[in-house]
Amino acid sequence: MSHLEPEAKIFACSQSVYLAEKIAEKYGIPLGKITMAKYSDGEFQPSYEESIRGLRVFIVCSTFPTADNLMELLLMIDAAKRASARHITAVIPYFGWARQDRKDKPRVPIGAKLVANLLDAAGATRVMTMDLHADQIQGFFEKPVDHLFASTIFIPYVESLGLDNLTIASPDMGGSKRAYAYSKFLESDVVICYKQRKEANIIDTMELIGEVKGRNVILVDDMIDTGGTLAKAADLMIEKGALSVRAICTHAILSGDAYEKIEKSQLSELIVTDSIPLKKESNKIRVLSCAPLFAEVMHMVHHNNSISGKFIM
Repeated sequence: MSHLEPEAKIFACSQSVYLAEKIAEKYGIPLGKITMAKYSDGEFQPSYEESIRGLRVFIVCSTFPTADNLMELLLMIDAAKRASARHITAVIPYFGWARQDRKDKPRVPIGAKLVANLLDAAGATRVMTMDLHADQIQGFFEKPVDHLFASTIFIPYVESLGLDNLTIASPDMGGSKRAYAYSKFLESDVVICYKQRKEANIIDTMELIGEVKGRNVILVDDMIDTGGTLAKAADLMIEKGALSVRAICTHAILSGDAYEKIEKSQLSELIVTDSIPLKKESNKIRVLSCAPLFAEVMHMVHHNNSISGKFIM
C-alpha cells in the first residue's frame, strides 16, 4: 500500500454486525471496534474505540425498521466526521424508506429523499447500496452512489439449477424492467402479473400476462414484505399449469405472517440475500450472502478501481 493511500476500516451498526463481520472477513481486515452507551430513556451514543483520523471508513448498516438503525448510522457518520476520517462511506445493503420515492397521493412525504438529505447532512461522502426499490433514488444524493445489483449473486445460482423451459416472471408491472433484464441474460421467456390493491399490503385482484403452462418459473423482485404478492402469484401460476415456481427477492423483510404464507404457498423455494437477517429459519428459504460482493466492491472503491465489471446486468 502506498504511504499516500489512507488505510481502510470497516465498522458496523448494532443490527448489521452479523453481515459486517462476513464483509470484513472477505475484505481481509478485522471489524473495527465500537462501543454503544445507552441511557435509561432509550437514547444511545456510539463511540469509535480506535483512531480513524485520515482514514477511509466504511460503515455497514441496513436501515430496516426500527428507525433506531437509521439514527445509529447517522450518529456513526457524524462521529466519524468529527474524528477526522478522510472518507466516510455509508454501506447500506438494504436502503429503508425506499418505497417512499415519490408523492403517490396528496400530503405525504418523500421519505427516500429525506433519508438521502440526512445522510448528506451527517457527513457521508459516499453511499453504497444494493437493489434500490426505485433506481432514480440515486438522483436524490449529491454524493457518489454505488448501486450494486444482486443479480451478480442470483444468476450463478439460477444457472446451477439447470432448469429446462425457464420463464422469468415479475410479480407486478413495476418490476417488469428487472424481469426483462434477467430474461435477456438467461435467454428465457417473460410473464408479468397484473395486480390491483385495496390498500398497502392487501391485494384485490391478480391476473397473469403470458403463458406458464409446462414452464419452470422464477419470480424476481427487489424485496418481499408480507409475502402476499409472491404467494398469490405462485398459486396462480401453478393453477395455470406451471411445473414449478421459485422466487428471487433481494431483501427479506418478511413481516407479519409472511413465513406462514411462504410455507403454505406453491413456491418451491424463496432465494434471498442476507441484507436483512432472517427472523427464523424455513426449509423453503435459501440465503445467499451478499458479503463477498460488498467486500470486493469496497476494496475496488478504496483503491480507486473501476467497479463496472461487477454488474452482470
